[in-house]
Amino acid sequence: MKWLMRRCSRCGRYTLRHDRCPYCGGELYVPHPHRFSPDDKYVAYRTEMKRKTGLLALDKPVYYDP
Repeated sequence: MKWLMRRCSRCGRYTLRHDRCPYCGGELYVPHPHRFSPDDKYVAYRTEMKRKTGLLALDKPVYYDP
């Protein structure tokens, strides 16, 4: 599925253009979240990287056994 709506990273306005924001000329990105799958094979790797970079602070280590 192709997403048509874009959001400006500079002013936060929504547009249907794909190149630049028509209001301020800022970069555009797709504001929709990524697809979610309950059978995610890489959740352990992402969680570990988030813990190492400090994005995920947990008191206890996270164990994932698929």
